[in-house]
Amino acid sequence: MRDELLDAHRTGKLMLFVGSGVSANLDLPDWGALIAHIAEELGYDPKIFSTYGTYLALAEFYKKKKGGLGQLRSWMDREWHKSTTDVSKSEIHRLITQGNFSRIYTTNYDRWLEYAHDAFGVGYDKIASVADLVSVTDGRRQIIKFHGDFDADDSIVLDETSYFQRLDFDTPLDIKLRNDVLGSSVLFIGYSLTDVNIRLLFYRLTEMWGRSPLASARPKSYVFTNRPNPVAQEVLSHWGIEMVVSEEDDPKKALTDFLQDLVT
Repeated sequence: MRDELLDAHRTGKLMLFVGSGVSANLDLPDWGALIAHIAEELGYDPKIFSTYGTYLALAEFYKKKKGGLGQLRSWMDREWHKSTTDVSKSEIHRLITQGNFSRIYTTNYDRWLEYAHDAFGVGYDKIASVADLVSVTDGRRQIIKFHGDFDADDSIVLDETSYFQRLDFDTPLDIKLRNDVLGSSVLFIGYSLTDVNIRLLFYRLTEMWGRSPLASARPKSYVFTNRPNPVAQEVLSHWGIEMVVSEEDDPKKALTDFLQDLVT
């Protein structure tokens, strides 16, 4: 593992960004299951419905037909948080809680990061809205729900409208992100390198640093993957983001081994 990455973690200057791949290790429903549920709710064949547009467009269609996302959000909340899931048995979540991360950003809506911190006895402040920003405790870990939280329907970035609004990157959480990244390296885990959401985040981070008078002092940022991708590696290197590639084929074991080496 890179010495710079280990040093950033050791000194508390590594910020974690957690994607859906981390929650997938808990065997939660994937986006395909969500779209299939939307199709059934609206009376469509799931296989045919999935060809009608992107996940964002299909969620937007659902929102227009149902007059909102409240019912869908409630279904997701139930399906993503079944009582049979025991986060205390997730080594990945345990290692995340034990890491030296003062900030953990996540684009996941679910509460498993919070539940993991509760299970392993690690204190935190959850930030999903402006109201949360005023009640944080100095020196306490922050979990920032960057794409919303199941506790607040209007915070969830799921349909096209909310996603396009999110693209503006001018909310209080975006301002917070800009401030946080100026003093830290960023490590992305649980993301697909082909996901436009994460590539947009990569691009925005580069933009944020480019506008700073301290651009030449930008710390390295990293994305972990178990799939080599020379195209992504070349493109991301120009954005100041280094790929950390595991030789382990199984994604769950690859991430577990990586976090073990980083945290312990």
